[in-house]
Amino acid sequence: MFELLTSFWRPVVEILFIWVLIYFVIRFFQGTRAMQVLLGLIILVVIFLAAKFFELNSIIWVLSKVFAVGVVAFLIIFQPEMRRVLARLGTTMSTGFLSKGGAIDEVIRACDHLARHRTGALIALERDVGLKNYIESGMMLDAKVSAELLISLFDPHTPTHDGAAIITGDRIACCGSLFPLTQMSDLPTSVGTRHRAAIGLTEENDAVCIVVSEETGNISVSVFGKLTKALNPEDLKQILEGLFKPSENKNVFIDFIEKNRKLFQFHGKTPST
Repeated sequence: MFELLTSFWRPVVEILFIWVLIYFVIRFFQGTRAMQVLLGLIILVVIFLAAKFFELNSIIWVLSKVFAVGVVAFLIIFQPEMRRVLARLGTTMSTGFLSKGGAIDEVIRACDHLARHRTGALIALERDVGLKNYIESGMMLDAKVSAELLISLFDPHTPTHDGAAIITGDRIACCGSLFPLTQMSDLPTSVGTRHRAAIGLTEENDAVCIVVSEETGNISVSVFGKLTKALNPEDLKQILEGLFKPSENKNVFIDFIEKNRKLFQFHGKTPST
């Protein structure tokens, strides 16, 4: 009896594991340049299985060589995506940012002031994946988050206004930091350097980047490589609280995205920076 049960549940567990793995892989790569390649690989696998079934040896030999080289090529070409996967494995939503007081309110107040005065700004909020490398590239501060300090950091007459400020917990860790620019080729040409830097950083880790455009005064947020534009302070507060507010037994970010799907897309055909 025990052997019968063992022979039954093991295949079930294996099948469920494989299907869950495939689901999360497709969900993770959806909307990225790797998705098209992933679909192409699935088609090749189907052709390979069909060739095995019909014993088409020439096709089997060619595809086996393609797969041998393709694995290495895939890892090289899509290194940023793979690094993002590994960085996010096992992470959980951080709650320290909100739990340490009114840091979110200070950030929103600063962004509202900067937007009204059309002062460009780039602010990164650290979550589970550390930003130590980027913090070290800027000027160390370790100051408590305040709207007045953030506004002064991005004053056009200061040497730190072109870089980014990084917030860890309720502290401004540094200012003047430099982020990698995204390599996405389908972004509108009107998307500026700050927005590309915000996308580039959030493609690699789970940080939240807030961008204020000096040209239009628009507030944007980038999370997991997705840019949300033309936000007002109320929208910004809703997003930040949805990302950082403690929540039991559910993924806050995914739940917020599902409820506000229309918000997480470009507003207009050619968004301005």
